[in-house]
Amino acid sequence: MGRVSRVEGLLARMTLVEKLGQLTMSSAGFTVTGPVIAGDSTEAIRRGEVGNLLNLVGGEPVRALQRVAVEESRLGIPLLLAFDVVHGHRTLFPVPLAEAGALDAELWARTARAAAVEAAADGIAMTFAPMLDVARDPRWGRGVEGPGEDPMLASRFAAAKVEGFQGGDLTRDDALAAVAKHYCAYGAVTAGRDYASVDVSERTLREVYLPPFDAALGAGVAAVMPAFTDLAGVPLTAHRGLLRDRLRRRLGFEGVIVTDYHAIAELIVHGVAADLAEAAALALEAGVDIDMMSGAFRHGLPLALERGRVDLQTIDAAVRRVLTLKERLGLFADPYRRGKAALPAAVRARHRALAREAACRSLVLLKNDREVLPFGPTLRRLAVVGPLADAPLEMAGPWPGAGADDAPVSVIAGLRAALPAVQIHCAAGVPIGTPAQAVAAECAGPPDYPAAADSAPPPESDLAAALGLCESADAVVLCVGEAARMSGEAASRGALDLPGSQREFAEAVCRRAAARGVPVIVVLFSGRPLAVPWLVQAADAVLAAWFPGSEAGAAIADVLCGRVGPSARTAITWPRAVGQVPLFFGERPSGRPANRDDPYTSKYLDFPVAPLFPFGHGLTYGRFRYTGLRANRERIEEHESLEVSVDLVNEGAHAAEETVFLFTHPRTSSVSRPILELKAFAKVALAAGASGTVTLRLAGADLRTLGADLEPQFEPGAVDLLVGPCADREQLHVLGLIKERAGR
Repeated sequence: MGRVSRVEGLLARMTLVEKLGQLTMSSAGFTVTGPVIAGDSTEAIRRGEVGNLLNLVGGEPVRALQRVAVEESRLGIPLLLAFDVVHGHRTLFPVPLAEAGALDAELWARTARAAAVEAAADGIAMTFAPMLDVARDPRWGRGVEGPGEDPMLASRFAAAKVEGFQGGDLTRDDALAAVAKHYCAYGAVTAGRDYASVDVSERTLREVYLPPFDAALGAGVAAVMPAFTDLAGVPLTAHRGLLRDRLRRRLGFEGVIVTDYHAIAELIVHGVAADLAEAAALALEAGVDIDMMSGAFRHGLPLALERGRVDLQTIDAAVRRVLTLKERLGLFADPYRRGKAALPAAVRARHRALAREAACRSLVLLKNDREVLPFGPTLRRLAVVGPLADAPLEMAGPWPGAGADDAPVSVIAGLRAALPAVQIHCAAGVPIGTPAQAVAAECAGPPDYPAAADSAPPPESDLAAALGLCESADAVVLCVGEAARMSGEAASRGALDLPGSQREFAEAVCRRAAARGVPVIVVLFSGRPLAVPWLVQAADAVLAAWFPGSEAGAAIADVLCGRVGPSARTAITWPRAVGQVPLFFGERPSGRPANRDDPYTSKYLDFPVAPLFPFGHGLTYGRFRYTGLRANRERIEEHESLEVSVDLVNEGAHAAEETVFLFTHPRTSSVSRPILELKAFAKVALAAGASGTVTLRLAGADLRTLGADLEPQFEPGAVDLLVGPCADREQLHVLGLIKERAGR
């Protein structure tokens, strides 16, 4: 039976209860990702009242419930089973904010493909990923799930992840339906507080927050998830303008729109719906197809129908989209196609190797004074100290999927395996600590979150031992930063320093080591940029490890020992202080840009304007010199393209891979444009002393901007092309270009 006839035939036979069941997603209770925990859904599935499940993992339990739906319900419609496969499933890859810094679309697609293979083997057919929210406020905890601050980079990331998850053919038994989330502008929540209101200009919405979702649509994404938040007073779950009018009608999206956890019922709390029936009507009319966990469609739409707030045709259209997705996933042809067999050991081994590669390529070398890295052959005694030195579970980061088959590799385990001839001693010194929390008037209790069970203070002897190790070593690896639970959903922070007593410990370590001339290499773990200028100044080298995943310690050892050269870049700007936030390279110049010689310009009295590290910052073990910037044409029309080339020489002592960025800035424009706009990036690997050329392609269409009327325009005039290693204008080489209208 063909897709259309099967879907239409089912629709003709379905009762209202069964239709609403196809629009309902419940939790199987294996994990909890929100404030409501679902009970046993078996009877509801048997009655056709629930057609979709999240948080059910494993071949046997999946087949058992799928059998209830297929063999024991009246119509035998298979379940759609979904799970948060954010940065891996059984094998964990670096968190997305880290992996984005690898600036490699092929790598992004490969890790998504591996995650899809593992999740499908566990019976999963849909992942609530990729998260495509551009994030420019590191206080927001969910920035760790996304690709950083730039819309162009986020768009490349979106397309690669969708292609990797979906595998080009959703009927494959190892394909997952990807869900682009959270549509739209969730990353701009007020004060960086998760779930808070969002209010951005229409220009910012179109130029910054929508492009990654458009790229996901272009890659054929199967589903979209609206954000929890409101946008200028309109909750996204009920936003007709963005969901129905733009996504459905203007862009022609025919896939499924699935809410976030409990979001429809929260329209009542937003204050735009009086009861569950009204909330359900608002979401359905906006274009939502699947209600996750609020029960609003299942319980509210019958009453909304009675009131005349919705019609059956709109319900049927949503059911049709859900059934069509199930058809596209091959569930009708074989509902048990996913989860039939465990993955072979060889496949899991390949995925672990990929996890190590991805982790190596996501580590950012922020500082390397006196080239203390990589470790040299004279290293005999190494002190590895800090609360994250031997913390394998923290290496997984937030959203650890179904959990690693084996615990991730800790830093100390990775270094001991890599340096068997070196005496390596380890001590935590202090606990990770807990993030500071301001005490609001309505809150009682101490000004800190309760300490986690695993963060009890170590004995004083451990602190003394850790400091003592620093005096007897040839080098110190200081492992500090955040716990995994300090970023992710509902994990915003008002402070961006090291939590707990880690600062005092780190300062003491650096003092003790400096007194003996011992280099201190900081390995910094976090799900966001941290404002730690004091630490960067005190340490000899700093490696931003983020949360590297299953092969964390092995990858960190590979980079510290020089087996793999560091090559990643920061996908988000690092502030010096939380008072600079939000801070990003794509700001506009204003009429009074910062000028240290003029007091009446845009600046701070107590902090520099410049960030601690700009977007794109990242050192290598090489040292690159740029020369010969050129383009193959001096003028460009909208339909044309050009190539920008630059020569590089690696004057360092080690082979290295350099990433080259191409930014643009119009010298004049009818609308003020950002100081820098990223248009392309490319890589080159050069041996020590070798030279090479990087060529970046720029299309005339990439130089379109939104005019005062917010319509795309190709505005004639002079444009600066800026090429270099990061978004620091002082490190960029500039070349002029003329945009001109066709036929001139």
